[in-house]
Formats: sequence, C-alpha cells, structure tokens
Amino acid sequence: MTVRIDPHQEHPLRQRLNDEVHARPPTLLTGQEWVSYLAVVHDQASAEEEEAHLRQLCHLLGSTDIPLASGDQWVLEIGGLRLKRERHNEFSSFTFFRQRQADDGPDATALEGFPQAWVQTIPGKVIVAAHVEFRSVAEREPDEILRQMPHATDTVVTTIGDGAAWVFSDFRLREGFTHFLVLSARLNSLQSGRTVQRLLEIETYRMMALLAFPVAKEVGQLLGGAEIQLADLMGNMSLAESMEDERRMLQQLTRLAADIEHSITRSAYRFGATQAYHRLVQQRIEDLRELRVEGFPTLREYMGRRLAPAVATCTSVARRQDDLSSRIARESALLRTRVDMELERQNQQLLTQMNRRAKLQLRLQETVEGLSVVAITYYASQLVSYLAKGISHYVPTVEPSVIAAVSIPVIALTVAFSIRRMRKALTAEEGEH
Repeated sequence: MTVRIDPHQEHPLRQRLNDEVHARPPTLLTGQEWVSYLAVVHDQASAEEEEAHLRQLCHLLGSTDIPLASGDQWVLEIGGLRLKRERHNEFSSFTFFRQRQADDGPDATALEGFPQAWVQTIPGKVIVAAHVEFRSVAEREPDEILRQMPHATDTVVTTIGDGAAWVFSDFRLREGFTHFLVLSARLNSLQSGRTVQRLLEIETYRMMALLAFPVAKEVGQLLGGAEIQLADLMGNMSLAESMEDERRMLQQLTRLAADIEHSITRSAYRFGATQAYHRLVQQRIEDLRELRVEGFPTLREYMGRRLAPAVATCTSVARRQDDLSSRIARESALLRTRVDMELERQNQQLLTQMNRRAKLQLRLQETVEGLSVVAITYYASQLVSYLAKGISHYVPTVEPSVIAAVSIPVIALTVAFSIRRMRKALTAEEGEH
C-alpha cells in the first residue's frame, strides 16, 4: 500500500526548495550548434517586462505555443533555434542556440537566427556578451591552433575535464563580444552543455564581481580625505580651550561619521556581492578540472592575475571603511565623554550656587517668619484690646490695657508654635514624595 503525504501537512515552501537542486540544468549540445550569450543587468526592468519581451519573440518567430516560465527559467525551442533565459537577483542571462548550416561562414553566430531589433531591445543593460564556437577536435586540430599563436601569452589555453576538451579565449572584446573556442575530445552532449554553461558563468560572475571595483576607487578617495580630517580633529582635541571648541569638534565628528555611514550603506551590498561572485568564479573553475598547456595560462592563473587583485582591493576598501567607522565612533565617544564631564562640572557648580541660594532663602524665610509672629501678635493684641474695652462698659473691674498686655505673650507663643508645626508638616510631606 502506497502511503501519500497529506498536502495540508506539507510546508508551503517544500516543493520550491526541493526543485532548487534541479534549477538551471545545462542545455544539451550536439556539437552542431552556434552559441551566443547575453547577460543584462536588470536596471529596473521587471520580470513582467522580460516575459512580455519573450512573448513578442514568439510572435516574431511565428510560434503560437508560448512556453511558460519554470521558476526563473524560460526555454523556447522552434525550428533550429533555442533560447534559454534565466533570471537572477541582479541580472538575467539569455543563451541563444542555432544549428549550423552548410553555408555558415567562419564568423557565423547564433544571434543571426534571431530578429536583430528584438535582441537589441532586451530590457536592461548588457554586462556580458559572448560567442562560443563549439567543435570537435576532428574539425579543428588543437596543435594546429597552438602553432598559429606561439607568442599569444595573454590567451588562455587549457584542457578541462582531465583532457576531455580544450578551451581557448583571450577575454578581449571584439565588436562588443568576448569569444570562446571549445574543442571537444570526448565530451557527451550533457558534458558539452555543462562545460559551455560553466564558461559563460565564469565570464558573467567575473564581470559582476568587477562592478565593485569603480565603487572601491571612489570610496577609497573619500576614505583618504576622511582619514586626514579625522587625524586633524584628533590633533586639535588637546588644544580645545573651551566648551564651545569641544562642541564644534563633536559636530564635525558627527558629520564625518554620517558621511562614512552613508558610504557604507551605499557600498556594503556591492562589496558583499563581489565576494560572493568571486567565490562562484573560483568554484566554477574548480569544477572544470583544468590541466595546464605548456606556455599558456590556465583559467585559474588568468583570473588569479586579473580578477583576484581587483577583488582584494574591494575587500581592503570595505575593511578600511569599517575600520574608519569604528575609529570615528571611538573618538566621538572620547570627545563626548570630555563634553559630558565639562557639563557635569558646570552642573555641579550650578547646584552649588543653587544650594547657597536655597540656604540664603531659608534664612530670609526664618527672618520673615519672626517678623510675621510679631505682626500677627500685634494685630491680635489690638483685637483683644478692642474686645476688653467693649467688655469694660459692662464690667467696670476689667482693665483693657492689662488684658491686652497679658494676651501678648500668649498670642506670640501660640502663633510661633502654629508656624513651627506647619513647617514640620510640610517637611514631612515633601520627604514622602
């Protein structure tokens, strides 16, 4: 009995993740085809624009059967023509295949079978354009080719697959295209397609990795000026004589830090992508299993001599940029500490002055309280005197002046005790808060 997985129990990404290992399979090559390749940076071109352009090609070629995209891959086969399109994060690749014809000249290409206006309007900016001439060693003898270029030391000549094929290329642009010559000794159709795919990927990833090189030069100039400015600021830190000088230096450091952080934000992705593309180039070269041809550089040597220094420059600039950002942060913290300490000292002086003023105010308040007791006693004794005079009309024995005199100490003590009690109550209430 076959046990099936309930679709409701499957992770929503299971099928997509499983198919990833089968993504971008190589195209089979029979050895009777021309191959051309374009890689275009998206340049804000969407996948929908690309697919609309591909549907337009189907109509131009008279095909009513429009292929559906399988993930990021789209393949068209019509007559003796094939087109394989793959969409990546930053670029899309278009690989054109055309079967050889008896009347094809030595400069024939796969693009000749496709509408030129359509090819020239592919959405995006071309970053790689290459022609691959794929033949067998029976058609073109490798030793004969080597005899024709004894001094072409800049040309890569290597055998791959442990001698299963030969590869020739100088990686120079001629009429906008780089050129590869692949001579098969014992490659089958699948190995042939995989070999061509790896060579085109090496060229694509090489160019994508180099996109960071101009950025590295620009950032390097910015870092040179920033490092000089930072050194000047640190040299002037010990010369700061006032709080205003330190605040001005802190503002300059803050502006410098903002410039560097903006540069990091703008270039971090490009530098990170360069590292990733460089690793892919190295991996694809490793997969080719090269054998050296005497007197000529291999792909590994060529890329190590031309690509590796540029990648090392990008890595160095990225590290230098991060290091400068850290230095600015440390020195900003140091200067901010000095500013904070000066502010703390000024605050301490202000608190001392406030404490002195509070003590003076307390003494004045105590003086006012004493005067208040006298004033209240005076007015209260006057009230008692008026009251005693009124009573003396009915009780002749009552002497108003005597009663007023006796009431003065009683009133004074009562008022003083009341004020003291009120002050204690207010102090206790403030202590609770």
